[in-house]
Amino acid sequence: MDTAPAAKTERWQRFRDNRNKALADRHGWLTLTSFQWLEDSPSAVELAPGLWSTDGTTAALAALPADGLSLVGTGEPVAGTITAVLADEESLIWVQFGGPGGDQVVVELAMRAGKYAIRTRDTASPVLTGFGGVPTYPYNPDWEVTGRFEPYPEPVDVPIATANPLVDGVHRSVGEVVFRVPGSGHEFRLQAEEERLEALTVTFHDETNGDTTDDWRKLAVPRPRPDKSVVLDFNRAINYPSAFTPYGTCPMPVRNNTLDVRVEAGEKLPAG
Repeated sequence: MDTAPAAKTERWQRFRDNRNKALADRHGWLTLTSFQWLEDSPSAVELAPGLWSTDGTTAALAALPADGLSLVGTGEPVAGTITAVLADEESLIWVQFGGPGGDQVVVELAMRAGKYAIRTRDTASPVLTGFGGVPTYPYNPDWEVTGRFEPYPEPVDVPIATANPLVDGVHRSVGEVVFRVPGSGHEFRLQAEEERLEALTVTFHDETNGDTTDDWRKLAVPRPRPDKSVVLDFNRAINYPSAFTPYGTCPMPVRNNTLDVRVEAGEKLPAG
């Protein structure tokens, strides 16, 4: 190894500390308390004041000063009707209310599957207030493996399911990551998506799912080297938000993105 095991363990621990800190963000994924589709006529929703609606293109919120709603970012009170337009898969942290500062709860407007929905994010959510970090397997250097990236001539859009059965998704596969792992005598080929700066993300199933881990996990893979080699450190495999909340619309793996071994590395099922 080019780095001492102790140094790698320390680096992994910093990664874990940063991961837990990000999850505990004040209005992050652990604060979701609802997911609700908007109706075509102004209607009350659960856990948020005002009347909400959509005409299919635009989302609208009608509120009175007594509702205590204000715009996130500016703090401007909402009195009357405000509107917003999003593209599919976009989200907007739109309005806030409640608590001493008027910002205990924020309402996220989202466009999913061509329809508008809202999600409430409450800092008093017991998922957040009881959070003590994500359980993980101990760091194991054997689960850091080298593979290769085989890019497709052009990206391929693959239909997928998501954590919400009413929302379909699309995986833009840019190629396959090919590698071997401990406990298996054959190669695996997993389709990957491209992220910023040409890094990759691999979403996968393995034999620990539903036992010690969630139904699927994901792994960030650094940008392929000039020779197309890649490093997959499964110690850094993480859960999607849907592991922590029933209100996520997280993408499932594409078909065949499955490892027929127990990947006993990375994040486990969240406590509780």
